[in-house]
Amino acid sequence: MIVYNVTVNIEDSVHDEWLSWMKSKHIPDVMKSGCFMENKIFKILGDEESGGTTYSIQYSCDNMDKFLQYEQKFAPAFRNEFNEKYKDKVVSFRTLLEKVD
Repeated sequence: MIVYNVTVNIEDSVHDEWLSWMKSKHIPDVMKSGCFMENKIFKILGDEESGGTTYSIQYSCDNMDKFLQYEQKFAPAFRNEFNEKYKDKVVSFRTLLEKVD
C-alpha cells in the first residue's frame, strides 16, 4: 500500500473556509480520480509555534502505478487550483509512504 501524505499549514484567517473547501470540494475531487481507495484528514497537535493550523491529509492507493497515474494525469490541475485559491495563506509539502508488512 502507498500513502500519499500532504502536510498543510493554513493561516487562521482562511482556516474555516479552507477546511470546508477541502472536505466538500478538493478531497472529493481527488477521490474521483479513481487512483485512491481512501482518505483521512488529521489535525496535527502540538504545532502551535508555527502559527496557523497544520493538517495531514492522507490518500491511500494499492500500488505505485496508481500513484504515478494520479501524479501524471490529475495532480498538476489540483495543485494549480489549490495554489490559485490559497496562494500565500498556506505552506504545504508532500511525502510518499509505503506500508511495510
